[in-house]
Amino acid sequence: MEYSGKLVVFEGPDGAGKTTQVKLAAERLQKMGYSVVMTREPGGTRLSEEIRQLLLDPANREMSPVTEALLYAGARSQLVAEVILPALASGKIVLCDRFVDSSLAYQGFGRGLDLEMLRQVNRFALDRLGRFCTILLDLPPEEGLERGKKREKDRLEQEDISFHRRVWEGYHFLIKEYPERIRVVDASSQPEIVHQQVWKHLSAFINGSDQGGVF
Repeated sequence: MEYSGKLVVFEGPDGAGKTTQVKLAAERLQKMGYSVVMTREPGGTRLSEEIRQLLLDPANREMSPVTEALLYAGARSQLVAEVILPALASGKIVLCDRFVDSSLAYQGFGRGLDLEMLRQVNRFALDRLGRFCTILLDLPPEEGLERGKKREKDRLEQEDISFHRRVWEGYHFLIKEYPERIRVVDASSQPEIVHQQVWKHLSAFINGSDQGGVF
């Protein structure tokens, strides 16, 4: 189903600067008079934030990959139903820090779960969501982990470099799988430089010259 609003997702490996780019994009859009909703995954609602705590708590090392995948999908379903779809229906621009591609990259490539199973579960979670745009902030995992080494790491960030490299390779696979939806930005530069590249893709989607794609 198509809505009058627009959903723009920011994806990428840990340390790529997604949260910063969401804020910069929101500020620019708001100055132009757009109504903007910023949200994140996992999270964005009371229930989804509780699931976030379970997923990212380093104490939950025994969590199985399948449990992890289903919890992410559950948090996503709640976010879509409670925040994203109502915002799109009212004509707002939704900027989301991570979304469904994270499940394919982290649980599919990182954990080794079946990609088609993950697609089916997450299509169910997305409900009536139509076309959207994904801006992939591309950064080698070694550089991303170096950027974040001073902050406390969550359960997934604590995984070894081989896990994070598989995730990065997964994102590059998804670029080829969803060329109509995913736009790639080199995230190795300073935030303002990255923002200018982000804005080129975001503005094209907002004004309709880029139609985005579906999951």
